[in-house]
Amino acid sequence: MKSIKYQQFIRVLLILAILIVINFISVRLFFRVDLTKNNVYTLSDASKSLVGSLDDRLTVKAYFTDDLPAPYNNNRRMVLDMLNDYRAYANGNLYFEFISPEGDKGEKEAQAEGIPPVQVQVVKEDKMEVKRAYLGLVLMYEDKKEVLPVIKNLGSLEYDISSAIKRLTIKEKPTIGYTTGHGEEEFSSYKSAYKALSQQYNIVPVDLTKDQPVPANISTLLVIGPNKQFTDTAKFELDQYIMRGGKAAFLLNEMNANLQSQYHYATAQKTGLEDMLADYGVHINNDLVRDAQCANILVTQQQGPFQFQSQVPFPYFPNASNFDKKNLIVKDLQSVIFEFASSLDTTNTVAKGLKADIIVRSSKKSGRQSGFIMLNPTQDYPSKDFNESGIPIAAVVSGSFKSFFTGKQLAPTHQKSPDTRIVVVGDGDFMKDDFARNDGNLIFFQNIVDYLSDDAGLITIRSKNVTEPPLDQISDGMKKFLKYGDLIAPPLLVILYGLLRWRRRTSFKKSIESQIA
Repeated sequence: MKSIKYQQFIRVLLILAILIVINFISVRLFFRVDLTKNNVYTLSDASKSLVGSLDDRLTVKAYFTDDLPAPYNNNRRMVLDMLNDYRAYANGNLYFEFISPEGDKGEKEAQAEGIPPVQVQVVKEDKMEVKRAYLGLVLMYEDKKEVLPVIKNLGSLEYDISSAIKRLTIKEKPTIGYTTGHGEEEFSSYKSAYKALSQQYNIVPVDLTKDQPVPANISTLLVIGPNKQFTDTAKFELDQYIMRGGKAAFLLNEMNANLQSQYHYATAQKTGLEDMLADYGVHINNDLVRDAQCANILVTQQQGPFQFQSQVPFPYFPNASNFDKKNLIVKDLQSVIFEFASSLDTTNTVAKGLKADIIVRSSKKSGRQSGFIMLNPTQDYPSKDFNESGIPIAAVVSGSFKSFFTGKQLAPTHQKSPDTRIVVVGDGDFMKDDFARNDGNLIFFQNIVDYLSDDAGLITIRSKNVTEPPLDQISDGMKKFLKYGDLIAPPLLVILYGLLRWRRRTSFKKSIESQIA
């Protein structure tokens, strides 16, 4: 009896010792298992490196109201988990605290820090009530402060925190430029894109009509949607910028599409950059890509004396999801919506000694049309209009470029570039506010700038945003098969299971009867 009690005592001691050892190890070794596709709940290497390189204390104050109802309580839990992750990799240089603003004093403190109150709906005693709540973060580093006023989008939480930390720790913002003087829209008119980029970069106009070199401090030059032709002198300055090792993005409309007038049409337009880009190994075709996997457009339709508006799919607005998963710009994107995109031809890059990576293609059911194109949003398109697959829409061209002006009247100072890269997209409108509502569009544009500016860190964080991919296109026959399969299969399975059970019980009953007999 004593032996049994002794063995039980030893067993309990061993269990306690194992628990103590596990607890000791878990305090010192941090790990997490994340089963999501893009590791949404795991800090990226860029975030780990960012907080790991802190050389001073970073203080985070999380102003969150206690006892928040669902789903707001999940925001608090997510923020707490993520701040714990950051702290684990900060080498002791990150401290955070949660503060619940209570009373006038607490609320005034939160508002003085830049955290505004928000209205949340709560159900209390079977009644819907509106409650004031605080859901913000304040980050302080040295003598600088960054505020995230309201934590709403948990999908971009890591990016929001990491970009705030980067703004606090960076010594000087890089400068990006955008060309003007050739019908380009003022960059600030792209409100969402301008707001997003201005947090990380200084953004300056570069007027190429003044025949002056592109400033040397421009890390990336953006050529967005010009509708007037570039002169030779403007192209010369652009060429020489690239020959000095500069990086540029050409986001161009080779077709002028009009949906505003009474008659909807699209015609070819020239920017004057065609021959220079062709000399760099890439050509934007005078056509429009149409895709069965597309976005909807709002149209006004007439039915008798009544007018009504409805959403209809418009093939000339491709909803691209066919990406080069090896390229950082698009590796984790789900979809990008293009407006009247033209196709690219990169077959000459090899002959130029350059490398071309097609980073965005159309779907498996797509096509293209050139010449004068009538645009009818309510038109039905036959399947023969979508007989192509994977039409190139965006590409990265890299290597050592030869000057377009070699042997021409304007003699270049720099005739060959060091290894550099350019991005070419057959659409200059995808970053407009109307399309930036699709998360992928804004992320795609930001990723292009970061990639060209040699700032790949934020790309890997930003692209983890949780976005819904477009549905794959399937045939009418497959649709019918799935429809009737969903109707017939469940009851058929129940019947088959019932028959199987009935046969087994019958066989069992006969077996018992035979044994008794």
